[in-house]
Amino acid sequence: MEHTHHEHQAIAQAPGEHGGHPDHAGHTDHSGHAAHVAHGPVSWAMAARATLHCLTGCAIGEILGMVIGTALGWHNVPTMILAIVLAFAFGYSLTLRGVLAAGVGFRTAFRVALAADTLSIAVMELIDNGVIAVWPSAMDAQPADALFWGALAASLALAFVVTTPVNKWMIGRGKGHAVVHRYHH
Repeated sequence: MEHTHHEHQAIAQAPGEHGGHPDHAGHTDHSGHAAHVAHGPVSWAMAARATLHCLTGCAIGEILGMVIGTALGWHNVPTMILAIVLAFAFGYSLTLRGVLAAGVGFRTAFRVALAADTLSIAVMELIDNGVIAVWPSAMDAQPADALFWGALAASLALAFVVTTPVNKWMIGRGKGHAVVHRYHH
């Protein structure tokens, strides 16, 4: 999808910021908005907070998807697909809620949520579902089983550990949750 220059500015800067930076000839350069987000090194705490934000949405979606699929008597693959879809939906929704609260229109807020969370949620879901898939009997565990909750907790913890450096790297480059932070003052 092609974005207009105005839409790129809305996604790339917080309300009230001035777009672009004048070059030596006095022209305004709008080419690298995202690169101007990171101011100094990104802390591990900031990356962990961004990852925890994604983990919250993923966990809600994962648990809800597994409980619904199990309650409906679905097989493992459709249940896992539902859990993944809901993990993305809840992950995006949490970000969307915060950006909308900053007064941004829905279309721009939705783009910000996609830009902020897609890679983080994808990595988290890959790790989380990969662990569940290879853990003996975890795919067949029911919500009433300790194995269900133990495997889920372990898979989400590992997903957090793997995704935090990804978020640190993205924020340091003005991507991921760095885009969302422009709207939180």
